[in-house]
Amino acid sequence: MELSRPPCPAEDIVAPLEKSASTITTAVSRSGGKRTAFWVAIAALLAAAVKGAIAWNTIGTNDVVTFYQFGRSLQDHGLEWTYVHNISFNHPPLTAYFLMGIYNLAHLPFLQENTISFPFLLRLPGIVADLVTVWAVFQIGKSVESKVPTWALLLFALSPASLMITGFHGNTDPIMVMFLTIATLAVIRDKPILCGLFFALSCQIKIIPLLFLPIFFFYWRERCLAFKFIVPTALTFLVLWAQPLFNFPIAFAKNVLSYGSFWGLWGVTYWLRQTGWSEFSRATYLHLTPEQALVTTILKLSIIAIVLSIAWRRRYLGRQSLLRSIAYAWIVFFILSPGICAQYLVWVAPFILLLSPAFFGWFTSTGSLFLFFFYNTIADKFPWYLAISTDRLNRVWTPWTAWPWAVLIAGVVVFWINAKRENPSLRLFSLEPLDPEFPS
Repeated sequence: MELSRPPCPAEDIVAPLEKSASTITTAVSRSGGKRTAFWVAIAALLAAAVKGAIAWNTIGTNDVVTFYQFGRSLQDHGLEWTYVHNISFNHPPLTAYFLMGIYNLAHLPFLQENTISFPFLLRLPGIVADLVTVWAVFQIGKSVESKVPTWALLLFALSPASLMITGFHGNTDPIMVMFLTIATLAVIRDKPILCGLFFALSCQIKIIPLLFLPIFFFYWRERCLAFKFIVPTALTFLVLWAQPLFNFPIAFAKNVLSYGSFWGLWGVTYWLRQTGWSEFSRATYLHLTPEQALVTTILKLSIIAIVLSIAWRRRYLGRQSLLRSIAYAWIVFFILSPGICAQYLVWVAPFILLLSPAFFGWFTSTGSLFLFFFYNTIADKFPWYLAISTDRLNRVWTPWTAWPWAVLIAGVVVFWINAKRENPSLRLFSLEPLDPEFPS
């Protein structure tokens, strides 16, 4: 007896079932994504409220006092005079215009009557910037292959380090991080013009993002889009740096481009200071001894060389690998940097989160401990109101910097071991581009 033929091919039966299963999976994924977005948004808004309350009820660190003095100097004497007469003013012109603006705002009768002070106005943009950064990281996390777990996004939104730095410290670092994170999001979305614009804006807040120019440039160059990246970058620099570049370039370069942070408070220079040798004993960023200057130069050149190598060797890799390139470059910077200020810890946070949530958890934990003991020491006691960092106190809190620094070194070792296991032919000292099949 001959079996009757099925009314339709098997694939015609299976395909709709597969399609239905795929639709259900997508719907579940979207539902989970919406729940994650909701809780991350709640966490970010809660953190912003706490930061706002801290900023409203405290003065912050001596950076706030220094920025107030910068604002007064800029208002009374102008940008050139401030660069020439105050070597401590190491900020690009856009930050100068911002400080002058909030200095004038703080003296308006309406704001004074409502107790809206300069310390609050200084920290408010950073609080808003943190919200935008959380949004950008969430968007990047949705777009990359290795999804960021919800717990890590919540920890990022509620980061104790961010609460202390943005809410209390008083500086412009969170704004720089926001612009750099948005530039990275533009890469994920294949927007070279927006990438160039926001990258340039990040460099207008702090000069340090210039370190990543080769990473962005080589990435876009290999996709024949370098022109679309470079033009908005160059135009933004030209417009916002026009005043110092055409009128007082030497003072600008001396203050902004050659700044090297404090010797002896972090990493290599901290441990050299612990030797007790007089050549390395002073914690300062001015008048370095010849030995300090030599070590500083070697460390800076090493950072630049390694970042250039990262940019060149990883230029063929994909968008997610660019995130890793930036994270690796930040880690190299933090390990080898001659000096790190407390507020710098927000610089690296979004990028190591996207690199490895577990690594981010360890770094955030140790970094938050360091920050707590730092602020608690210089503010005398908790709750903090005004914190003044002095040479006498730095020996009390600097040992805590060893913990986040050690975590960074341990992370590099683990990443290298994993990369070597995945690709045994990988060489550390080489200029050969990495194989896209092994995007370490």
